[in-house]
Amino acid sequence: MRKHQNPQRMETEKSDSTKRPAGKVIRIQPYQAPCGVLMLGSFGDKLCLCDWQVEKHRNHVDQRLKRILCAEFEEGMSDVIRKAARQLDEYFAGGRRAFDIPLLFVGTDFQKAVWNELLKVPFGTTVSYAALSMRLGVPKAVRAVANANGANSMSIFAPCHRIVGSDRSLTGYGGGLPAKKFLLELESGTRLPL
Repeated sequence: MRKHQNPQRMETEKSDSTKRPAGKVIRIQPYQAPCGVLMLGSFGDKLCLCDWQVEKHRNHVDQRLKRILCAEFEEGMSDVIRKAARQLDEYFAGGRRAFDIPLLFVGTDFQKAVWNELLKVPFGTTVSYAALSMRLGVPKAVRAVANANGANSMSIFAPCHRIVGSDRSLTGYGGGLPAKKFLLELESGTRLPL
């Protein structure tokens, strides 16, 4: 004799299983930096997210990641998040100048080109948006480069904080200007005006 199953339970199980394919998870974990809280995220064995929780574009970043990766966020830990947190600890303690975390950039081809160019900006230096545009071979696309820089979901690892205005001013930053100032001072060892 078959046991009668609760139809509500079956419906819940069915709807939960249709939310996303198995394995399509972006693991997320908060990281407390000295200048704010970062959300770290991994997809597979790569870091796909290191974004400030106060970031005004957080929802856009989250939605872009979910849409392109066809995945959902799930709080949890992964090996790459552990490694990223350890390397961030070393960076903030002044003992690390470069990272060796496998990164997964999630965006348009143009955005990915900008973010890959950020990886070439050395520790302790800054580059203007105009200079970054020149490096990319699109000198007239300063605004597009600035927008792509602002859409970076890999703060610190792809160092968008090292991009400044042509007059060396600390222009906008997802983590806020005080966080940008903190990071630049950490790297340069000098006090900067805000």
